[in-house]
Amino acid sequence: MLEVVPGILEKDWAGVEAKIKLLSPFAKALHVDIIDGKFAPNLTILDPAPFAKYKDTFLLEAHLMVENPIDYVDEYVEAGFKRLLGHIEGMEDVYEYIERCKELEVETGLALDGPTPVEELFDYIDDVDCFHFYVSDKVGFAGPAMMPERLEKVKAMRARTALPIEVDGGVKDHTIKLAKDAGATRFVATSFISAAPDPLKAYVSLQEAIK
Repeated sequence: MLEVVPGILEKDWAGVEAKIKLLSPFAKALHVDIIDGKFAPNLTILDPAPFAKYKDTFLLEAHLMVENPIDYVDEYVEAGFKRLLGHIEGMEDVYEYIERCKELEVETGLALDGPTPVEELFDYIDDVDCFHFYVSDKVGFAGPAMMPERLEKVKAMRARTALPIEVDGGVKDHTIKLAKDAGATRFVATSFISAAPDPLKAYVSLQEAIK
């Protein structure tokens, strides 16, 4: 199943709620960027508790751009997040993260930053539910352009698994088909949707592009 997932990258709860209000007329799932200021040079809201009020309205997924993602697992699951995407670059023990996610029965995803070789993920194909590829330069900000050469990693992963593969970074109406053709099945779009004059129209244009 192909799915467009609107993204939210905000520093505080007021910003988050403004984006949720903007996206709520059409979004079924929300991709929330969580950045600790250490893993990447930006800082977003870190407290998941306020999101609990929306846990039955959207499928909430957290993109954990943080050091030691395992430290965030319990509180994000408690707040109602159904999918966690932890960056392997920030993990001391990848299997420990996977095991804890499985214990809490949350959808377990591993995320890969732009410069990291895809081979870093191959050992975990049989242990997780999905993969997330950042296909701009490096994680941390909304807006950078897609780097099509990064999609070669998506192709390499698709050749090895039928699991859902999510792409993030520069997803727009004229780039999303490149990601689909590489084997991606989920497409995160942040600024392309939320900064558009008509967010619904932008969202629909992405859906139309991958039909």
